[in-house]
Amino acid sequence: MTVVMPAGVAVARDLVGPATEAALSRLSPGVRRVAAYHYGLADADGNPVRVGSGKALRPALALLSARAAGAAPERGVTPAVAVELVHNFSLLHDDIMDGDTERRHRPTAWTVFGVGAAILVGDAMLALANDLLLEEMAPGGPWAARCLSTAVQRLIAGQGEDLAFEKRGDVTLAECLQMAGDKTAALMACACTIGAVHVGAPPEMAMGLAEFGGHVGLAFQLTDDLLGIWGAPEVTGKPVRSDLRARKKSLPVVAALTSGTPAARELAQILASSGELTEDDLTRAADLVVAAGGRQWAEQEADQRLAAAADSLDGIGVSADVRAEFMAIAEFITARQW
Repeated sequence: MTVVMPAGVAVARDLVGPATEAALSRLSPGVRRVAAYHYGLADADGNPVRVGSGKALRPALALLSARAAGAAPERGVTPAVAVELVHNFSLLHDDIMDGDTERRHRPTAWTVFGVGAAILVGDAMLALANDLLLEEMAPGGPWAARCLSTAVQRLIAGQGEDLAFEKRGDVTLAECLQMAGDKTAALMACACTIGAVHVGAPPEMAMGLAEFGGHVGLAFQLTDDLLGIWGAPEVTGKPVRSDLRARKKSLPVVAALTSGTPAARELAQILASSGELTEDDLTRAADLVVAAGGRQWAEQEADQRLAAAADSLDGIGVSADVRAEFMAIAEFITARQW
């Protein structure tokens, strides 16, 4: 099945891309150089290039949330840029913590410019995001900044839990869902409501949009975790079963490990073994996740979260066309391609 990019994403790129470049130009020269490289706007020497900087899904959701409140999409540009800056702040820091050496088919910023430089750029993006929201004097500017700040606090808490899980063998499914809700879904929820908050939407609408984004964020993480084991390399950009190779406690794996089945016990033994896992180990581990019910649980949970997201849009005054675009993006980012 071919998954078609929703039209709203192209609109977001056209509106938010130039605004993001303008925002990055406010950074100090050294910081701006690393940021431009990370965003795919320049090579390591600072020469202009265009290699792409992500799918612009969160900016598209932010623009839609402004439209949900009856405003023109242009009024959602500033909060969309702010969310995208925070997302990229998290990517820069995640790459360092995870030791990832490639992003978007290029060496990660920390491998090119050093750990310290990459950390500083992430910090600068975070500060710039709040500046943008507060300086425009929009009706809900301070509340939008608070919304973003709360999402960042949850993101950091989730990342901290994710790191802690690496050293634990007793992670529960409830803990794993909470971690994913903080690390991934919190910023998605913020993206889905921040445009509406920025233009002064009623609290009921803002809360309903945030609830929608929270469910979509969890559905997205569940899908991403499924692809991390069974996704095709040409889709994920990573080797098949890469999350198992890293012994990552993803949602399907934890669901399997906590199932109380013989397959769960064998899976735990494989993942706790010393040394690098062989291809046979990885194949067996993936089969055990299926046998223990981890894959089925994750697929069903993702579908339930997507249905709950749709329900969240009922009764909050979202027009039919905006609702359809929200759901198109939600279905796009949770599409499974094996």
